[in-house]
Amino acid sequence: MPRRKDGIEQGLRRKGFEQREGDHHYFIYRNLKGEKTAVFTKTSHTPKMRDVPDNLLSLMARQCRLSRAEFLNLVDCPLSREEFERRLAQS
Repeated sequence: MPRRKDGIEQGLRRKGFEQREGDHHYFIYRNLKGEKTAVFTKTSHTPKMRDVPDNLLSLMARQCRLSRAEFLNLVDCPLSREEFERRLAQS
């Protein structure tokens, strides 16, 4: 099921992702210590795209080293930032 692009971006920011300066579609993850990590994702540049389709959600999940279901839990908030970091450490 597609998700709202602005909702995904908000969820990423709540979990420690920062928008790269000069590119508001590129998000990098900073861990709880404030260090940059190799985890990143991007949202679509298409101005008319308000919803992110399933295939792009799966790609974003892979970029974040999560399953699609885990990624949706991350941006919807059931998956805490601490649990996200534990899963990154295991991958």
